[in-house]
Amino acid sequence: MDGPHVVPIGPEFDLHPFAPRDIADVVDAYLEAAVEGGLRDVRLVHGRGIGVQRARVHQVLAAHPLVVSFGDDPRSHLGATLVTLKT
Repeated sequence: MDGPHVVPIGPEFDLHPFAPRDIADVVDAYLEAAVEGGLRDVRLVHGRGIGVQRARVHQVLAAHPLVVSFGDDPRSHLGATLVTLKT
């Protein structure tokens, strides 16, 4: 296979496969692609654990220029954050 692999962007993104050190860059790239793809509301699955991944995700979202608002998904048993993006 030649060239980069294109991953389809959907309204939910699971961060479990990524190393903690990569989360900021991964979340940034995902949010940009989501806005470019016309998504307004997305869900980032970061897990429950002891909250380290959640805190990092929220830190990135708080400073991100494409984010209107975000908060914990109260219905999630997986540990997820709901995000509203600028259109």
